[in-house]
Amino acid sequence: MRYIKLGTTGLDVSPIAIGAMTYGEPGRGHPVWSRGEAEARPLIRHALEAGINFFDTANMYSDGSSEEILGRALRDFADRDAVVIATKLRHPMRLGPNGRGLSRKAIMTEVDHSLRRLGTDYIDLYQIHRNDRSTPWEETLDALNDLVRVGKVRYLGASSMHAWEFAKALHLQRQHGWARFASMQDHYNLLAREEEREMIPLCLDEGVGTVVWSPLARGRLARAWDDANATARSATDGAFADLLYPPADEAANRMIVDAVGRVADAHGVSRAQIALAWLRRQPVVTAPLVGAGSTRQIDEAVASLDVELSDDEARALEAPYTPRWDWQGVSDEAQLQAIRDRIPGMALSR
Repeated sequence: MRYIKLGTTGLDVSPIAIGAMTYGEPGRGHPVWSRGEAEARPLIRHALEAGINFFDTANMYSDGSSEEILGRALRDFADRDAVVIATKLRHPMRLGPNGRGLSRKAIMTEVDHSLRRLGTDYIDLYQIHRNDRSTPWEETLDALNDLVRVGKVRYLGASSMHAWEFAKALHLQRQHGWARFASMQDHYNLLAREEEREMIPLCLDEGVGTVVWSPLARGRLARAWDDANATARSATDGAFADLLYPPADEAANRMIVDAVGRVADAHGVSRAQIALAWLRRQPVVTAPLVGAGSTRQIDEAVASLDVELSDDEARALEAPYTPRWDWQGVSDEAQLQAIRDRIPGMALSR
């Protein structure tokens, strides 16, 4: 494994990260596609044996059981100081006031709950799962800075939001001398390249590394188009489907998936390896999050590090892409609000 730095920090991480949303007790989360502890532990161990040291989860995944499963496995199979544990906060964890968001109270409460569930006394990368527009940035950033100063957190990260929001946060952190966001966890793959407009240039300019969620477009890039919805998650978890890969772009999506297949055949490797190899070409990408449900998927992800795409192959993969979801074109305010409501905290405005 060849380790790389997270953004401009000194932190060494594997260029493949394990996304632990896949792991969680079915009764506490996603009964169809989540892997309980008995299934998850061998996968986490296999990833460690392959040299992967970067593991990402969130307090909300399977109502906290993802953190619990990951924490116990890493305690049993790894040297704590050799692995990088990332988790997130923002979404609701309990009913009532102060059970969600990024207030100082919520941050100080949730970090301790995550530390307990993970069974560790520090978190390597603590990320805000989305922006909390009901709390001033200054309150959130000051509280996060305090976590770094007292040693509960080593580095800070953020996740999907408008580039202007992230730019404002980075500016405030610099202005006040607060610990800065080292990473942005964003949605980026061959079927979703809207981050190339603003967020990726911002991250490149600011020295922020990106950790990519859904690098295989919910499995669509890992198989032929007619089999694109064959995974249990893509068949049953429809909350993001139309937002991430709108039906209006189906023709372009099919052309991209077909191109991935042709390049994969030329290299004699899997489609997933080609999709991940394309991401590795992008200078801002630190690591894709692989929600591996099998050892084969882990091995494919690691093998993708040895796949080198030519410029011509990259152009062939990129050429069919069409711009997605022009929010300015949504004229009905009720429709826009309905889209916002489907994903709480979605960075979506006019």
